[in-house]
Amino acid sequence: MYYDGKIWVGTDDEINHIYLYPKMANRHGLVAGATGTGKTVTLKVLAESFSDMGVPVFMADVKGDIAGLAAAGTDSEDMKKRIERFGLSDKGFDFKGYPVTLWDIYGEKGITLRTTITEMGPLLLSRLMDLNDLQTDILSIVFKIADDNNLLLIDTKDLKAMLNYVSENNKEFEAQYGKMSPQSISAIVRALVSLEVAGGDKFFGEKAIDIMDFFTFGDMGKGMINILDSSSLINNSKLYSTFLLYLLSELFERLPEVGDMDKPKMVFFFDEAHLLFNDAPKALLEKIEQVVKLIRSKGVGIYFCTQNPKDIPDGVLAQLGNKIEHALHAYTPADQKAVKAAAESFRENPAFNTYETIMSLGTGEAVVSFLGEDGIPGMAQKTYILPPQSSFGAIDSATRERLIKGNICYSKYYESIDPDSAYEFLERRGIQLAEEAAKAAEEAEAEKQREKEEKEAAKQREKEEKEAAKAAEKAEREAAKKAEAEAKAAQKEKDKAEAEKKRAAKAVGNTITGTVGREVGKNVGKKFGKFGQTLGGNVGACLGRGIFSTLFGSKK
Repeated sequence: MYYDGKIWVGTDDEINHIYLYPKMANRHGLVAGATGTGKTVTLKVLAESFSDMGVPVFMADVKGDIAGLAAAGTDSEDMKKRIERFGLSDKGFDFKGYPVTLWDIYGEKGITLRTTITEMGPLLLSRLMDLNDLQTDILSIVFKIADDNNLLLIDTKDLKAMLNYVSENNKEFEAQYGKMSPQSISAIVRALVSLEVAGGDKFFGEKAIDIMDFFTFGDMGKGMINILDSSSLINNSKLYSTFLLYLLSELFERLPEVGDMDKPKMVFFFDEAHLLFNDAPKALLEKIEQVVKLIRSKGVGIYFCTQNPKDIPDGVLAQLGNKIEHALHAYTPADQKAVKAAAESFRENPAFNTYETIMSLGTGEAVVSFLGEDGIPGMAQKTYILPPQSSFGAIDSATRERLIKGNICYSKYYESIDPDSAYEFLERRGIQLAEEAAKAAEEAEAEKQREKEEKEAAKQREKEEKEAAKAAEKAEREAAKKAEAEAKAAQKEKDKAEAEKKRAAKAVGNTITGTVGREVGKNVGKKFGKFGQTLGGNVGACLGRGIFSTLFGSKK
């Protein structure tokens, strides 16, 4: 309860007020205790006080009852006894609701709360996907390649497209970014698919949350209490814790340095804080410790809520100046050791034994130690926590619906958009490369067809040339044959004519020969008788042939 310019948390046995000073509220704090000891009520009392101070608050609603801050509490016999016990009736205590903005990464019980792959970053994303050191390094390189090529990684399909692109073009990137085995990239893709199955795909997208929307105010300047519904989200502990750490990181990155202020600019409650540190790699633990150390100067107070202080690493625990320890139970030697460690973290109060007091606290009771105005931790004090002014229980569905749709942020984040990012760029590039490949293949096929046609044409020309040469050769042979035949025929005709000439000459010769012979024979026969006729005939024939030969050039 905000009273007298301070946060009135409770009273001690003497009804003395136990205060948390606003100036020291950004020095961080711890709310611890076993289940059922009153941690949720304490968180509500603190959240109400900060809101009344005009300080925005962010907190997770794991069980579904934190949203009751939006509704006014109700009077009852138990509440009357509490009001009387703490003397609240004259201190301005009244039942009232507080300005609340409900968020939900699934968009079911609150305004949809998203971020982008790029804003989450490779370190947190690696934890979210449970990657080993080598895979984390490769994922960081993929982010670097995307950044160097101005490729936006908005959602899981963008990252998946980018991973496949790097795997397919591994050789091109190896010289500049180092070797990345396709097997490791495939393992990252499988982890990403598992994250999608777990609902992570709904978490990444646009519009991404603008953390400045947490810094809003309700009526009369009350700080807005931003509540993340985590009743379903808590089932995926890594998604839950990684997302809250992402929000812390965003606050750290976005907010300017302000130094020490009279009151925080914002208070961040991290419920089920042990989930943040479970199996966290060294690099992540160092980042958490750095954020916790330095975010104080940004005006942000962080309050871790968990069952046992031992859930918080020593490096972080040392930064938590304000402590509220509800009851712890020790059933084993290990439990006793944990309770003893929790007791020893308080500044000792001589009035009681801190260890035994923590073990015997009832519901709504706590051992607290707040930083004084001088920054020195106060002594441990057994404290009875004040009741909240808002409702103890959850809100009904109608109230939740009204709170969601009546909020100015609802219209801003209701509709998801899919901007032009790595997936679309790489898809266009793939289409372009496919078209270029198809065109190249078409051109190659056309060139191949052209070469084939040219070969066939050359072959046809060669064939035609051979056929023409063969035809010419044949024609030449036929012409030669014809010429030869014609020559033979001419010779034959010539020979025939010659023969005819000879026959004619012979006939003439025979005629002449016969005539001469007969005439010579007659004349010789007249002188020598019959013998003289024969001799005369032969002599005549010889004379005839001689005459023939002389006339025609032949002795025949």
